[in-house]
Amino acid sequence: MSDISGMDRRVERKFWTIRKIVYSSVGTLAGIMIFYNLIFWDHSSRLNVDTERISISDVTVGEFQEFIPETGTVIPLRTIFLDATEGGQVDSVFVEAGSYVNKGDPILRLANTNLLLDIMFREAELFQQSNNLRNTHLAMQQNRLRMTEQLLDLRYQLSQKKRTYEDSRALLKKELISVRIFDEAKEAFEYYTAKLELTAENARQDSVFRETQVDQLEEGLNRMEANLDMVKKNLDNLTLRAPIDGQLTSLNAEIGQTKNRGEQLGRIDIPVGFKARVQVDQHYLSRVQVGQKATSTFDDEDIELLVEKIYPEVVNSRFEVDMQFVGSAPKGMRRGQTLRIRLDLGGSSEAILLKRGAFWQSTGGQWVYVVDEKDNLAKKREIRLGRSNSIYYEVLEGLNIGDKVVTSSYETFGDVDQLVLK
Repeated sequence: MSDISGMDRRVERKFWTIRKIVYSSVGTLAGIMIFYNLIFWDHSSRLNVDTERISISDVTVGEFQEFIPETGTVIPLRTIFLDATEGGQVDSVFVEAGSYVNKGDPILRLANTNLLLDIMFREAELFQQSNNLRNTHLAMQQNRLRMTEQLLDLRYQLSQKKRTYEDSRALLKKELISVRIFDEAKEAFEYYTAKLELTAENARQDSVFRETQVDQLEEGLNRMEANLDMVKKNLDNLTLRAPIDGQLTSLNAEIGQTKNRGEQLGRIDIPVGFKARVQVDQHYLSRVQVGQKATSTFDDEDIELLVEKIYPEVVNSRFEVDMQFVGSAPKGMRRGQTLRIRLDLGGSSEAILLKRGAFWQSTGGQWVYVVDEKDNLAKKREIRLGRSNSIYYEVLEGLNIGDKVVTSSYETFGDVDQLVLK
């Protein structure tokens, strides 16, 4: 019995078996690897790029000269524009564009019927005003004669009344006449005395009035004559004449066309020299000053220019600048030719340089892809750029001398962090 009891004893199983230890170790190792990948693995996005399809430039150091390349147009040093002083219809054209003209030569003639009618109307008004003045002069002379006659008559009658009055006073003293007869003679004498004074004052005032009226009429007549002369001068201005000697380089007039007053009809160039007119982006308006230097090339010859005049009005995001040639203009230069001009904006200085490229359109110069040749990658890096010219950007931060930068367009790269160079 005791032997049988010993054979039925319970055997305990071990928890950490070899299989469990293996599975647990593998699971722990996998977890550690996943955790490591989550923490330390590079999760940046990548894009495979063919190096033959991109441009890579070295970051260098050198002299930086800030300038802007612009296109200038050669124009004469002095140009006279021909404007219509009076409007009208083109009646005759005497010369063609491109001809040389002398001062006073007729160029074209306009016809203006309204102006002719205006002159006729003004002449009629002037004639009427002249008649009014003549009539006023005649009336003034007649009135002066009439007043003179009245005064002469009154003086004669006053002389008689005075004599009667004095005789009556003498007779009254001798008591040969009555007091009533004396009073009548006295009253008659005083009446004619007062009447003479009143008539003389009236004649004086009338004379002043007539003279003022004549002065006003004469002033009005002179003004009308001046206006008529001015209108007749406008009639003469219907014939456009050359104000100076020169070449008629433009004439905008055809027979039958109607031209308004002030409309530009053409221009005359004075062949004494040339200058260049350049349109500059409004961004540089505050940085362009009179006297700034510029350079260009004509017939394989370097030429220098200076900013002569700045037109601050901005049209289509650009403003105009006139530049004069240092010395005389090159021989063979003609109006309308174009020049590639490099306008200097400041002195040269040593700087870290990065070649210009299409990357700017995508990044605004805030970041670039920098090449890591060891890993055949180009990684995104933030940078800061300063001044620029047509060749280089000035690097302020983020790049070192010798760095290689992808400077071609980034449009097809999306927003990846790294480029894998193949």
